[in-house]
Amino acid sequence: MVDVKNKRVFISVNDPSADVHCAGLIDALRQGGGGIEFVGIGGPKMAAAGCELIESTVGGAVMTYTAFAHVGHYYKLVQRVRRYLQEHPVDLVIVCDSPSFNFHVAKVAKKASVRTLFYVAPQLWAWGGWRIRKLRRWCDKLCCLLPFEEQWFRERGVDATFVGNPLLDKLPGDLTRLRKDYSHFEQQKAKIALMPGSRLAEIESLWRPMQEIAIELKRKYPGASFVAVAASEERRRLLEKTQVPGFACEYSVDTVRETAAAVDFSMVASGSATLEVASSGCPMVVMYQTNRILWQLVGRWLVHPKFFALVNLLADRELVPEFMPYFVSTEPIVRQIDAYLQDRSLLTRTSNDLIDMVEPLTHKKASEEVAQAVVEMLS
Repeated sequence: MVDVKNKRVFISVNDPSADVHCAGLIDALRQGGGGIEFVGIGGPKMAAAGCELIESTVGGAVMTYTAFAHVGHYYKLVQRVRRYLQEHPVDLVIVCDSPSFNFHVAKVAKKASVRTLFYVAPQLWAWGGWRIRKLRRWCDKLCCLLPFEEQWFRERGVDATFVGNPLLDKLPGDLTRLRKDYSHFEQQKAKIALMPGSRLAEIESLWRPMQEIAIELKRKYPGASFVAVAASEERRRLLEKTQVPGFACEYSVDTVRETAAAVDFSMVASGSATLEVASSGCPMVVMYQTNRILWQLVGRWLVHPKFFALVNLLADRELVPEFMPYFVSTEPIVRQIDAYLQDRSLLTRTSNDLIDMVEPLTHKKASEEVAQAVVEMLS
Protein backbone atom coordinates (compact mmCIF):
# COMPACT_ATOMS: atom_id res chain seq x y z
CA MET A 1 0.00 0.00 0.00
CA VAL A 2 1.19 3.54 -0.77
CA ASP A 3 2.43 5.42 2.30
CA VAL A 4 -0.41 7.57 3.61
CA LYS A 5 0.91 8.17 7.11
CA ASN A 6 -0.23 11.31 8.92
CA LYS A 7 -3.34 11.52 6.77
CA ARG A 8 -6.67 12.31 8.44
CA VAL A 9 -10.00 11.02 7.13
CA PHE A 10 -13.42 12.25 8.27
CA ILE A 11 -16.29 9.74 7.95
CA SER A 12 -19.98 10.64 8.05
CA VAL A 13 -22.46 7.86 8.91
CA ASN A 14 -26.08 8.10 10.02
CA ASP A 15 -27.49 4.55 10.13
CA PRO A 16 -26.49 1.09 11.42
CA SER A 17 -25.72 -0.52 8.06
CA ALA A 18 -23.39 2.33 7.08
CA ASP A 19 -21.74 2.01 10.50
CA VAL A 20 -20.94 -1.63 9.66
CA HIS A 21 -19.74 -0.75 6.14
CA CYS A 22 -17.33 1.93 7.38
CA ALA A 23 -16.03 -0.22 10.23
CA GLY A 24 -15.08 -2.80 7.60
CA LEU A 25 -13.44 -0.10 5.50
CA ILE A 26 -11.39 1.13 8.48
CA ASP A 27 -10.28 -2.44 9.20
CA ALA A 28 -9.23 -2.91 5.55
CA LEU A 29 -7.22 0.31 5.59
CA ARG A 30 -5.52 -0.57 8.87
CA GLN A 31 -4.61 -4.02 7.57
CA GLY A 32 -2.86 -2.27 4.70
CA GLY A 33 -0.61 -0.52 7.19
CA GLY A 34 -1.52 2.96 6.06
CA GLY A 35 -1.38 4.67 9.46
CA ILE A 36 -4.43 6.82 8.72
CA GLU A 37 -6.21 8.73 11.50
CA PHE A 38 -10.00 8.41 11.41
CA VAL A 39 -12.51 10.82 12.92
CA GLY A 40 -16.17 11.43 12.23
CA ILE A 41 -19.79 10.93 13.16
CA GLY A 42 -21.16 7.41 13.31
CA GLY A 43 -21.82 4.45 15.54
CA PRO A 44 -20.30 1.82 17.83
CA LYS A 45 -18.89 -0.37 15.03
CA MET A 46 -16.82 2.52 13.68
CA ALA A 47 -15.68 3.45 17.17
CA ALA A 48 -14.60 -0.13 17.87
CA ALA A 49 -12.65 -0.14 14.60
CA GLY A 50 -10.67 2.90 15.76
CA CYS A 51 -12.59 5.96 14.58
CA GLU A 52 -12.79 8.92 16.96
CA LEU A 53 -16.44 9.99 17.08
CA ILE A 54 -17.23 13.66 17.61
CA GLU A 55 -20.88 12.62 17.86
CA SER A 56 -22.80 9.34 17.87
CA THR A 57 -25.44 9.40 15.14
CA VAL A 58 -26.45 5.74 14.84
CA GLY A 59 -29.66 4.77 16.59
CA GLY A 60 -32.13 7.42 15.52
CA ALA A 61 -31.82 7.27 11.75
CA VAL A 62 -35.13 7.89 10.01
CA MET A 63 -36.73 7.25 6.66
CA THR A 64 -37.46 10.02 4.16
CA TYR A 65 -41.09 10.66 5.03
CA THR A 66 -40.42 11.15 8.73
CA ALA A 67 -37.17 13.09 8.38
CA PHE A 68 -38.97 16.45 8.40
CA ALA A 69 -39.45 16.20 12.16
CA HIS A 70 -35.68 16.03 12.58
CA VAL A 71 -34.63 18.97 10.40
CA GLY A 72 -33.49 21.03 13.39
CA HIS A 73 -31.32 18.23 14.76
CA TYR A 74 -29.71 17.54 11.39
CA TYR A 75 -29.10 21.22 10.74
CA LYS A 76 -27.19 21.51 14.03
CA LEU A 77 -25.24 18.36 13.22
CA VAL A 78 -24.19 19.67 9.80
CA GLN A 79 -23.09 22.92 11.41
CA ARG A 80 -21.00 20.96 13.88
CA VAL A 81 -19.32 19.11 11.01
CA ARG A 82 -18.70 22.45 9.30
CA ARG A 83 -17.01 23.88 12.39
CA TYR A 84 -14.93 20.74 12.86
CA LEU A 85 -13.61 20.83 9.29
CA GLN A 86 -12.78 24.50 9.66
CA GLU A 87 -10.90 23.99 12.92
CA HIS A 88 -9.37 20.53 12.25
CA PRO A 89 -8.24 20.14 8.63
CA VAL A 90 -8.65 16.67 7.12
CA ASP A 91 -7.35 15.14 3.90
CA LEU A 92 -10.51 13.34 2.79
CA VAL A 93 -14.20 13.14 3.67
CA ILE A 94 -16.11 9.87 3.24
CA VAL A 95 -19.90 10.02 3.34
CA CYS A 96 -21.70 6.69 3.53
CA ASP A 97 -25.36 6.21 2.56
CA SER A 98 -28.15 8.46 4.02
CA PRO A 99 -28.00 10.85 1.03
CA SER A 100 -30.65 13.23 2.38
CA PHE A 101 -28.23 14.04 5.20
CA ASN A 102 -24.86 13.34 3.63
CA PHE A 103 -25.44 15.58 0.61
CA HIS A 104 -25.22 18.44 3.12
CA VAL A 105 -22.02 17.04 4.64
CA ALA A 106 -20.51 16.71 1.15
CA LYS A 107 -21.45 20.33 0.40
CA VAL A 108 -19.72 21.43 3.61
CA ALA A 109 -16.62 19.42 2.62
CA LYS A 110 -16.55 21.02 -0.82
CA LYS A 111 -16.70 24.51 0.69
CA ALA A 112 -13.80 23.50 2.95
CA SER A 113 -11.87 22.40 -0.19
CA VAL A 114 -11.74 18.77 0.95
CA ARG A 115 -12.13 15.95 -1.57
CA THR A 116 -15.14 13.70 -0.93
CA LEU A 117 -15.77 10.02 -1.57
CA PHE A 118 -19.37 8.77 -1.62
CA TYR A 119 -19.53 5.19 -0.33
CA VAL A 120 -22.89 3.69 -1.43
CA ALA A 121 -24.32 5.47 -4.43
CA PRO A 122 -27.58 7.36 -3.85
CA GLN A 123 -30.37 5.69 -5.81
CA LEU A 124 -30.91 8.58 -8.21
CA TRP A 125 -31.75 6.07 -10.95
CA ALA A 126 -34.90 5.22 -8.96
CA TRP A 127 -36.03 8.70 -7.96
CA GLY A 128 -34.67 12.21 -7.48
CA GLY A 129 -32.64 12.13 -10.69
CA TRP A 130 -32.42 15.92 -10.68
CA ARG A 131 -29.93 15.65 -7.81
CA ILE A 132 -27.27 14.38 -10.21
CA ARG A 133 -26.06 17.97 -10.63
CA LYS A 134 -25.43 18.23 -6.90
CA LEU A 135 -23.68 14.86 -6.89
CA ARG A 136 -21.36 15.93 -9.73
CA ARG A 137 -20.57 19.14 -7.86
CA TRP A 138 -19.87 17.61 -4.45
CA CYS A 139 -18.58 14.11 -5.24
CA ASP A 140 -14.99 13.39 -6.32
CA LYS A 141 -15.37 9.60 -6.28
CA LEU A 142 -18.47 7.39 -6.11
CA CYS A 143 -18.35 3.76 -4.95
CA CYS A 144 -21.38 1.78 -6.18
CA LEU A 145 -22.74 -1.37 -4.57
CA LEU A 146 -24.94 -2.40 -7.51
CA PRO A 147 -23.35 -3.50 -10.82
CA PHE A 148 -25.54 -1.44 -13.14
CA GLU A 149 -24.92 1.80 -11.22
CA GLU A 150 -21.36 2.35 -12.48
CA GLN A 151 -22.42 2.86 -16.08
CA TRP A 152 -25.52 4.88 -15.13
CA PHE A 153 -23.50 7.40 -13.13
CA ARG A 154 -20.55 7.50 -15.54
CA GLU A 155 -22.92 8.39 -18.39
CA ARG A 156 -23.96 11.38 -16.29
CA GLY A 157 -20.49 12.66 -15.58
CA VAL A 158 -19.74 11.09 -12.19
CA ASP A 159 -16.48 9.21 -11.51
CA ALA A 160 -18.16 5.98 -10.41
CA THR A 161 -16.81 2.48 -9.72
CA PHE A 162 -18.62 -0.74 -8.85
CA VAL A 163 -16.95 -2.10 -5.70
CA GLY A 164 -19.22 -4.99 -4.74
CA ASN A 165 -21.29 -5.14 -1.58
CA PRO A 166 -19.62 -5.15 1.86
CA LEU A 167 -22.39 -7.35 3.25
CA LEU A 168 -21.00 -10.16 1.08
CA ASP A 169 -17.32 -9.68 1.90
CA LYS A 170 -17.17 -12.55 4.38
CA LEU A 171 -19.10 -15.12 2.36
CA PRO A 172 -17.25 -18.34 1.44
CA GLY A 173 -16.00 -18.70 -2.11
CA ASP A 174 -18.27 -21.69 -2.80
CA LEU A 175 -21.92 -20.87 -2.12
CA THR A 176 -23.23 -24.33 -3.10
CA ARG A 177 -23.58 -25.46 0.51
CA LEU A 178 -25.78 -22.44 1.29
CA ARG A 179 -28.62 -23.68 -0.93
CA LYS A 180 -31.57 -24.96 1.08
CA ASP A 181 -33.21 -28.31 0.37
CA TYR A 182 -36.91 -28.42 1.25
CA SER A 183 -37.58 -31.99 0.11
CA HIS A 184 -38.30 -33.02 3.72
CA PHE A 185 -39.74 -29.68 4.88
CA GLU A 186 -42.72 -29.95 7.26
CA GLN A 187 -45.06 -26.96 7.13
CA GLN A 188 -46.35 -27.64 10.63
CA LYS A 189 -42.83 -27.13 12.00
CA ALA A 190 -41.91 -24.12 9.88
CA LYS A 191 -39.29 -21.77 11.32
CA ILE A 192 -39.95 -18.17 10.30
CA ALA A 193 -37.86 -15.05 10.89
CA LEU A 194 -39.19 -11.52 11.38
CA MET A 195 -36.74 -8.77 10.39
CA PRO A 196 -38.41 -5.36 10.85
CA GLY A 197 -35.27 -3.34 10.12
CA SER A 198 -32.96 -1.15 12.15
CA ARG A 199 -34.46 2.31 11.69
CA LEU A 200 -37.07 3.48 14.16
CA ALA A 201 -39.48 4.38 11.36
CA GLU A 202 -39.19 0.88 9.89
CA ILE A 203 -39.89 -0.74 13.25
CA GLU A 204 -42.82 1.55 13.89
CA SER A 205 -44.45 0.70 10.56
CA LEU A 206 -43.50 -2.98 10.13
CA TRP A 207 -43.05 -4.66 13.51
CA ARG A 208 -46.74 -4.88 14.45
CA PRO A 209 -47.91 -6.05 10.98
CA MET A 210 -45.19 -8.72 10.93
CA GLN A 211 -46.40 -9.99 14.29
CA GLU A 212 -50.01 -10.03 13.09
CA ILE A 213 -48.95 -12.06 10.05
CA ALA A 214 -47.11 -14.49 12.33
CA ILE A 215 -50.19 -14.88 14.56
CA GLU A 216 -52.30 -15.80 11.50
CA LEU A 217 -49.70 -18.32 10.33
CA LYS A 218 -49.54 -19.82 13.83
CA ARG A 219 -53.29 -20.44 13.71
CA LYS A 220 -52.84 -22.58 10.59
CA TYR A 221 -49.53 -24.12 11.62
CA PRO A 222 -49.57 -24.57 15.42
CA GLY A 223 -46.09 -26.08 15.39
CA ALA A 224 -44.51 -23.10 13.65
CA SER A 225 -41.90 -21.07 15.55
CA PHE A 226 -40.65 -17.52 15.12
CA VAL A 227 -37.48 -15.55 15.75
CA ALA A 228 -37.16 -11.77 15.52
CA VAL A 229 -33.85 -10.16 14.57
CA ALA A 230 -32.93 -6.82 16.15
CA ALA A 231 -30.06 -4.64 14.95
CA SER A 232 -28.83 -3.96 18.50
CA GLU A 233 -29.65 -4.60 22.15
CA GLU A 234 -31.43 -1.25 22.21
CA ARG A 235 -33.63 -2.31 19.29
CA ARG A 236 -34.25 -5.72 20.91
CA ARG A 237 -35.60 -4.00 24.01
CA LEU A 238 -37.85 -1.88 21.80
CA LEU A 239 -39.19 -4.95 19.99
CA GLU A 240 -39.88 -6.73 23.27
CA LYS A 241 -41.60 -3.66 24.67
CA THR A 242 -43.92 -3.43 21.66
CA GLN A 243 -44.66 -7.15 21.33
CA VAL A 244 -48.29 -7.84 20.44
CA PRO A 245 -50.36 -9.92 22.90
CA GLY A 246 -50.74 -13.45 21.59
CA PHE A 247 -47.43 -13.41 19.71
CA ALA A 248 -44.42 -15.37 20.97
CA CYS A 249 -40.92 -15.51 19.56
CA GLU A 250 -37.24 -15.75 20.32
CA TYR A 251 -35.01 -12.72 19.83
CA SER A 252 -31.61 -12.50 18.22
CA VAL A 253 -29.31 -9.48 17.89
CA ASP A 254 -27.35 -8.53 14.77
CA THR A 255 -27.64 -11.99 13.19
CA VAL A 256 -29.50 -11.43 9.91
CA ARG A 257 -27.47 -13.88 7.84
CA GLU A 258 -27.05 -16.47 10.58
CA THR A 259 -30.76 -16.43 11.41
CA ALA A 260 -31.78 -16.60 7.75
CA ALA A 261 -29.56 -19.67 7.35
CA ALA A 262 -31.32 -21.38 10.28
CA VAL A 263 -34.96 -20.72 9.32
CA ASP A 264 -37.22 -21.79 6.48
CA PHE A 265 -38.69 -18.41 5.53
CA SER A 266 -38.28 -14.72 6.39
CA MET A 267 -40.29 -11.51 6.48
CA VAL A 268 -37.81 -8.72 5.77
CA ALA A 269 -37.93 -4.92 5.79
CA SER A 270 -36.83 -3.55 2.45
CA GLY A 271 -33.14 -2.66 2.41
CA SER A 272 -29.70 -4.20 2.65
CA ALA A 273 -30.93 -6.99 4.93
CA THR A 274 -32.71 -8.56 1.95
CA LEU A 275 -29.32 -9.20 0.34
CA GLU A 276 -28.00 -10.83 3.51
CA VAL A 277 -31.08 -13.07 3.64
CA ALA A 278 -30.63 -13.91 -0.05
CA SER A 279 -26.98 -14.81 0.58
CA SER A 280 -28.24 -17.48 3.00
CA GLY A 281 -30.53 -18.93 0.35
CA CYS A 282 -33.60 -18.13 2.43
CA PRO A 283 -36.92 -17.44 0.65
CA MET A 284 -38.63 -14.26 1.85
CA VAL A 285 -41.27 -11.62 1.39
CA VAL A 286 -40.06 -8.01 1.39
CA MET A 287 -42.13 -5.36 3.13
CA TYR A 288 -42.15 -1.59 3.29
CA GLN A 289 -44.75 0.86 4.52
CA THR A 290 -45.13 4.59 4.11
CA ASN A 291 -47.66 7.36 4.54
CA ARG A 292 -50.55 6.56 2.21
CA ILE A 293 -51.45 10.17 1.41
CA LEU A 294 -47.85 11.18 0.68
CA TRP A 295 -47.40 8.11 -1.50
CA GLN A 296 -50.47 8.94 -3.57
CA LEU A 297 -49.60 12.62 -3.85
CA VAL A 298 -45.84 12.37 -4.34
CA GLY A 299 -44.20 8.96 -4.00
CA ARG A 300 -45.82 7.06 -6.85
CA TRP A 301 -44.98 9.88 -9.26
CA LEU A 302 -41.34 10.15 -8.21
CA VAL A 303 -40.36 6.49 -7.85
CA HIS A 304 -40.04 4.68 -11.18
CA PRO A 305 -38.13 1.37 -10.99
CA LYS A 306 -39.74 -1.85 -12.18
CA PHE A 307 -38.98 -3.40 -8.79
CA PHE A 308 -38.34 -1.93 -5.34
CA ALA A 309 -36.78 -4.85 -3.44
CA LEU A 310 -33.00 -4.95 -3.79
CA VAL A 311 -32.85 -8.66 -4.66
CA ASN A 312 -35.43 -8.20 -7.42
CA LEU A 313 -33.59 -5.16 -8.77
CA LEU A 314 -30.36 -7.14 -8.97
CA ALA A 315 -32.07 -10.08 -10.65
CA ASP A 316 -34.18 -7.81 -12.89
CA ARG A 317 -37.15 -10.06 -12.18
CA GLU A 318 -39.33 -10.92 -9.20
CA LEU A 319 -37.32 -13.51 -7.31
CA VAL A 320 -39.31 -12.86 -4.14
CA PRO A 321 -42.71 -11.22 -3.49
CA GLU A 322 -42.51 -7.57 -2.55
CA PHE A 323 -45.21 -5.59 -0.77
CA MET A 324 -43.93 -2.05 -1.14
CA PRO A 325 -45.88 -0.26 0.04
CA TYR A 326 -49.00 -2.02 1.32
CA PHE A 327 -51.84 -0.06 2.89
CA VAL A 328 -55.05 -1.98 3.34
CA SER A 329 -54.41 -5.35 4.96
CA THR A 330 -51.78 -7.95 5.78
CA GLU A 331 -54.06 -10.69 4.44
CA PRO A 332 -52.42 -10.80 0.96
CA ILE A 333 -49.04 -11.21 2.64
CA VAL A 334 -50.35 -14.07 4.78
CA ARG A 335 -51.71 -15.77 1.65
CA GLN A 336 -48.41 -15.34 -0.17
CA ILE A 337 -46.35 -16.82 2.66
CA ASP A 338 -48.83 -19.67 3.02
CA ALA A 339 -48.47 -20.43 -0.71
CA TYR A 340 -44.72 -20.76 -0.24
CA LEU A 341 -45.03 -22.96 2.82
CA GLN A 342 -47.36 -25.27 0.87
CA ASP A 343 -44.95 -25.67 -2.07
CA ARG A 344 -41.65 -27.43 -1.33
CA SER A 345 -40.47 -27.15 -4.94
CA LEU A 346 -41.11 -23.38 -4.95
CA LEU A 347 -39.13 -22.96 -1.73
CA THR A 348 -36.19 -24.98 -3.11
CA ARG A 349 -36.26 -23.19 -6.46
CA THR A 350 -36.34 -19.78 -4.76
CA SER A 351 -33.40 -20.70 -2.55
CA ASN A 352 -31.37 -21.76 -5.58
CA ASP A 353 -32.32 -18.64 -7.53
CA LEU A 354 -31.26 -16.37 -4.66
CA ILE A 355 -27.85 -18.04 -4.38
CA ASP A 356 -27.40 -17.82 -8.16
CA MET A 357 -28.17 -14.10 -7.99
CA VAL A 358 -25.72 -13.46 -5.14
CA GLU A 359 -22.78 -15.52 -6.44
CA PRO A 360 -21.54 -13.04 -9.12
CA LEU A 361 -21.57 -10.25 -6.53
CA THR A 362 -19.02 -12.07 -4.37
CA HIS A 363 -16.21 -11.72 -6.92
CA LYS A 364 -15.29 -8.32 -5.47
CA LYS A 365 -14.50 -7.54 -1.83
CA ALA A 366 -16.07 -4.13 -1.28
CA SER A 367 -14.04 -3.09 1.76
CA GLU A 368 -10.78 -3.79 -0.06
CA GLU A 369 -11.95 -2.04 -3.24
CA VAL A 370 -13.04 1.10 -1.37
CA ALA A 371 -9.84 1.05 0.71
CA GLN A 372 -7.83 1.14 -2.52
CA ALA A 373 -9.91 4.09 -3.76
CA VAL A 374 -9.26 5.91 -0.48
CA VAL A 375 -5.50 5.34 -0.72
CA GLU A 376 -5.46 6.61 -4.31
CA MET A 377 -7.32 9.77 -3.30
CA LEU A 378 -5.01 10.37 -0.34
CA SER A 379 -1.95 9.89 -2.54
